Amino acid sequence: MGFLHFLSDPITFLANWLQGLLLGVGIPAGIVQFILFVIGAGALATAAMMFVIFLIWLERKAIARLQDRLGPNRVGPWGIFQTIPDMIKIFTKEFITPTGADIIPYNLAPILAVAGVLMVWSVIPLAISVVGMNLNVGVLYIIAVGSLGELGIIMAGFGSNNKFALLGGFRAVALLVSYEVPMVISLLVPVMLAGSMGMTDIAQAQNVWYIWLTPAAALIFLITSIAENGRAPFDLTEADSEIVAGFNIEYSGLKFGMFYVADFLHSFTIAMVFSVLFLGGWRGPGAEQIPILGFIYLMIKAGLIEFLIIWIRGSLPRFRIDQMMDVNWKVLTPLSLSIVVVTAVLDKLIPVEQTVFRIFAFLVVNLAVLLITGWLIEVFKTRRPRPVVSKTQRPVARPENVAANSNSGD
Repeated sequence: MGFLHFLSDPITFLANWLQGLLLGVGIPAGIVQFILFVIGAGALATAAMMFVIFLIWLERKAIARLQDRLGPNRVGPWGIFQTIPDMIKIFTKEFITPTGADIIPYNLAPILAVAGVLMVWSVIPLAISVVGMNLNVGVLYIIAVGSLGELGIIMAGFGSNNKFALLGGFRAVALLVSYEVPMVISLLVPVMLAGSMGMTDIAQAQNVWYIWLTPAAALIFLITSIAENGRAPFDLTEADSEIVAGFNIEYSGLKFGMFYVADFLHSFTIAMVFSVLFLGGWRGPGAEQIPILGFIYLMIKAGLIEFLIIWIRGSLPRFRIDQMMDVNWKVLTPLSLSIVVVTAVLDKLIPVEQTVFRIFAFLVVNLAVLLITGWLIEVFKTRRPRPVVSKTQRPVARPENVAANSNSGD
């Protein structure tokens, strides 16, 4: 019976066993609780960091297939161990601090980049009985600690004493701060529907996944989260062709590796947060009786969203800075405000008990708002069309002496 309990809920089983062991040797209950918190936080952070090894391989392989390439295929079966020698190479590279760099923000930036992502995991319910901390303001906490990663990017750009890094920092300010506005507004929708800002409460309240009630808010949150991660097509902060990798250009070795880890881990963290907010999180058949099933359900949902993020990264070209700002301030922000107003009205008018009618009404109104938004975009595009470059051949600018020599008949 104990073995079956371990299989159904291994984390709780081990926590109870360790708690009983420590109490049995005479350690006070308060200290035991503190020890369990430290062990749990360390185990969760270690597991997340180790999971990045698989995420890097998965993304490289998936994007290679999307772009008709092979990807890693030499080290191990299907190249699955390729990330390990890459990781060893990063560990053994020399730390180089550029002359004139601001030492404190320069060295603190990669730490903040990773810490900002890992701290989000502490409030994500992995199963009905497994959550780091069940905060009643979990959504607000995610917004707050998520800003640490953005701060790390900005500090790296401003502290590196490099003009390309500085440009990356400027772009980070424009991109990350701007896209936080519609993201935070869209987060109000699941909070209103659940009546709570706790991540556990939001997951438990989803007898019907919120993506069926408010697909527009889910779409806005996904787009803005990708932008917050600085991934294609929103990767102007590290555009290789323009600013030579941007904010992290002066980093090497493990410091660069921390930015690398933060990027891949942030992507999967977005997928997990999206799954909890809009896909019911750990909820599924038998998940309340067998908590390990809830964890499996959450990983499947997050894996599908992660593949969608990878698909977008491997398929779409990079936006220009004016296009990014247009999408944010002229489309996503007013759209998110409209969805919040519509959701508040419908949530009050239609009781929760009328499930079928509630889903139908929410879906119809959300689709109507999206269609109206698309129509307005087309209207404004026709009113102010972008200038078209003439197809006629234009003279090539050349130095006068070159032009004279070419016309002399040499």
